[in-house]
Amino acid sequence: MKSYYRDFLIRDWEQSDRTPAAEIIRSVLSEYGLGWEPEGADRDVLQVEEYYLATRGEFWVIEYQNQLVGTGAYYPITGGQKAVEIRKMYLLPSVRGLGLGKYLLQELEAAIAFYSLFNSAAPEANASRGFQQIWIETASVLTEAVKLYESNGYQKATGVETARCDRVYVKVLY
Repeated sequence: MKSYYRDFLIRDWEQSDRTPAAEIIRSVLSEYGLGWEPEGADRDVLQVEEYYLATRGEFWVIEYQNQLVGTGAYYPITGGQKAVEIRKMYLLPSVRGLGLGKYLLQELEAAIAFYSLFNSAAPEANASRGFQQIWIETASVLTEAVKLYESNGYQKATGVETARCDRVYVKVLY
């Protein structure tokens, strides 16, 4: 992945991004009174290779002037119908309100849909590999995130699995 939104570069995660990406997420969680859980809900940020790269998922970082300012990711999950979960969509306060979050969400959705289409349409692929649902867990205190998801077609659902989250959303791809 390599995409630009204004002066922001959205690119694939690299090993050197592990600590800065974790710090962005820890910082944003703290800003909203939520705890950083390196042994729990945030373990995936410290083990990107296992949670994302080895499972057909992706983990992206957002750069501005050679500094990381955000993250976004997805990976397949067992809940739902051929489902994938968007995770770790975090932006530092200095880059919020510029449309970057909406752009990032749309890019994640496009990557998920492309993967599904590509793997379902390829003659040698098993059509059952295509994703049909996108799930997102979040916390009510992340009001900007809640508004973003709801205004982009995500519907409230049940089945929250992460202790610090109290909302779950789903969007059907097709």
